[in-house]
Order: sequence, then C-alpha cells, then structure tokens
Amino acid sequence: MQHQGQHVYGSSVNAFGTNMGAGIGGAMATGGATGVGMRMNMGGGGQQQFGAHEVLMVHEVLQDSIDGINQFELYRPHVKDSQLARILDNQIQFMRTCYQNTVNYLHHKGAPSAVPYRMPRTSSPNYGLRNPQPQTPNNSVNEMDDRDVASGMMGCAKASAILHTQAALECADPTLRAMMTSSAQSSINQAYEIFQFMNQRGMYQVPTMPDKTTNNFLNSYQSPQGMGMQMQMQ
Repeated sequence: MQHQGQHVYGSSVNAFGTNMGAGIGGAMATGGATGVGMRMNMGGGGQQQFGAHEVLMVHEVLQDSIDGINQFELYRPHVKDSQLARILDNQIQFMRTCYQNTVNYLHHKGAPSAVPYRMPRTSSPNYGLRNPQPQTPNNSVNEMDDRDVASGMMGCAKASAILHTQAALECADPTLRAMMTSSAQSSINQAYEIFQFMNQRGMYQVPTMPDKTTNNFLNSYQSPQGMGMQMQMQ
C-alpha cells in the first residue's frame, strides 16, 4: 500500500518505534538510521500467541481504523482547499497502510519493512483570538466546508492517539506493543498537522491568558533545591 517516497508517520528510525527487540516466536532485524528492515521468523510455522487483553484492544484499534478510513472517505468530496486535500489523501493512505501492516502481523505474516517518516514541516502557531466565527451545526450535508472536514479529521486523530496508547499499555507482545506505540505517535503527528492547517487559516484559534496570570501559573513550579545547579553542571 505504501507508495514510493511517501511519508510515513512515526519515528525517525522506523514506523514502529526504535530498538523494539524480537516479537514472540520470532526475531527482528533492524537496519541503520536511514533504512529499516523488520521481519518475523515464525520458527518453522509455530503458533504465535497473544494475550486476552491485547487481542481485545487490537480489535478496538482495528475497528477504529476502519471507521476512520470510512469517515475520511466521506469527507473527501467536501474538500475544496488543495492543501487540505493533500493532507487528507496522505493521511488516509497512511491509515490504510497501518491497518494492513497490523492485520499482516496478526495473521503471522511477519512485521513489514518500514520507510522512515519525515515529520510534517512545522511553523510557529498563531496565538490569540482574532474575531472567531460562531460555530453551529450544519442543517444538511451540503453545508459541510473545509473547516468541518478539518475539525472532524483532528477529532479522529486525537481519539486514535488515545486508543492506540491504551492498546500499547495492554500489549504483552513487544512488536505489537511497538506498533501500537508508533501508531499513537503517528496519530499525534496527524492531529498536529491538521491543527497547523486550521491555525494558519484562523479556523483553530488559540486563546491566551493575561501575561501576569500565565507567569504566576508557570512560576508556581520550581526545581527542588540544588537540582537546577546540578543539571547546569552536567
């Protein structure tokens, strides 16, 4: 499913995390920092085992992945902004790839080779409210616009990040755990990519507190006595 040269959300080493070790019933080999291989040796076709909690959580993850892909497909005809269209197309392709990779691993086909992902280009966010537009539910699907699509995509990514994190905490299999952990980070990256798009266009404004209030909050936390000096000396 992965196209040549397409970005993959994940760490700078591979799409499923770094230094994962071997999966149950097999071994994994990793490449260098710019190219990664990850394969399972199933030991002559031996049955791979999974714990009850991880099976149930991965079931939730895969169903959520299907729902997310279908949701994005419903959004696609309503996108007018070319940048948002590219973001949606890239993200849905990645979601399909992650889904297929997870299914392949569960079906004992081994963990796939991974292409390193370059984080989306970031820019400084715009802070403060600038005449935000009032928000109301649409009366029909024909009223859906780019902001509605972007907001729905962000909500999907945030929910996916939480669910993948919960799944990772229940995984006993180290490779499956690493896949869930990387997918959580990927969802975080996807959400931030959408945030940046919305923020730059005034669709997602970031309110601020008065400087005095902010400083009072931040300055109420201090380092333990002597720790600040120790860190400076290291």
